This record gives sequence, structure tokens and C-alpha cells, in this order.
Amino acid sequence: MAHRYHLTVRSTDIDVIGHVNNAKYLEYMEWARFEWIWEQGFTLDELRRRAIMPVVVNININYRKELKMREEVTAITTVVKVGEKSFVIRQELYNAVDVLVADADVTMVMIDANTRQSISLPVELKEALLVELPKS
Repeated sequence: MAHRYHLTVRSTDIDVIGHVNNAKYLEYMEWARFEWIWEQGFTLDELRRRAIMPVVVNININYRKELKMREEVTAITTVVKVGEKSFVIRQELYNAVDVLVADADVTMVMIDANTRQSISLPVELKEALLVELPKS
């Protein structure tokens, strides 16, 4: 099931051209990712307790339409692929009239917070990701 996160473009998101700065699209996606993973039970406190962290290792983003101040945006996150130590999610940003404004595939790897080395995904997270993976 796709995760939905809603936000409103703020004045501080606008660049000199008068639309949302490209880096803010990535920030919107980050906010949605954190909310999504927290809903899987992996809050910041839980991640610290386990001494693990999901880290972004690759983002491929497409900027499709501009966003302007006060626009309502919906970020949709879905699972694309699940591996042993990593997973890929797709994030899509839509404006208020349901037009796709940006999309990205985000690859994340789970690391040991102390050694900074990749580790296997926690069983509960992997199971939750697999449930969300579309059936072929």
C-alpha cells in the first residue's frame, strides 16, 4: 500500500526564479521517507536503540513540473525492490490537481551505526517491505 504524506510549499522553499528550488524536492521526499519508515516502527529512538541507520546511497530524480508558493503537495512512497542489505523505494510528488511534478527511485542501505558498515535489514523491516512490494 502506498504511503501518502501531505505538505504545503513555504516561502522559504522558493528560489530566485520564483518556483521551488530543486533541492527542496529532495527534502520533501526525505520528510516523506522519515514518516514512512517511522510508521514501519523504526522511529529515531528505535534506530538508536538498535544502533542501526538506513542511509541513502543513490537517488535518481526526474523534475517534471514546477511548484510555486502555497501549493499543496502529496508525496507517495512505494516499495520497488528488497534485497538483503538494501531496498529501493519510488517517491512521487503530485500537486493539488494530481499532476506528477517529480519522481525518484531511492536506494537505501542499512548500516551499523557504530561501524558504519552495511548490515542485513532487520527481519521486521524486511517483512514489512516485502508485504508492500507489488506482486508481479
